Amino acid sequence: MSIFTKIITGEIPSYKVAENEDFIAFLDINPNAKGHTLVVPKKEENKIFDLSVAEYTKLMAFSYKVAKALEKAVPCLRVGMSVIGLEVPHVHVHLVPTNKMADMQFTEKVQLSKEEFSALAETIAKTFNKNETLD
Repeated sequence: MSIFTKIITGEIPSYKVAENEDFIAFLDINPNAKGHTLVVPKKEENKIFDLSVAEYTKLMAFSYKVAKALEKAVPCLRVGMSVIGLEVPHVHVHLVPTNKMADMQFTEKVQLSKEEFSALAETIAKTFNKNETLD
């Protein structure tokens, strides 16, 4: 069982920003930039291209909605997206509010307090819920 499955089941707490029956999005606790969010399928699968085409398409659609909310909630030039998947054997999409190339290099990290994480998650979640009807 991956750490993400433990987050999905509530065994491990997270700063959740969005969720539906198939996916969950939560703040990365070791973020590249403020607002760095992980979008994860609830079904545990190791590699993104082992998902069915339908599952992959739904993951990208959900990620799109989360990215749009993130872009409105966290000032940035754009939201970068990366799928690497080596650190946790469970498919996940990184959405990173980006202002410089280094934000996407996974070498520089930012520090946030629990209060900052909670407030940020709440702000993104509110923005996501306002935009749920995005197509």
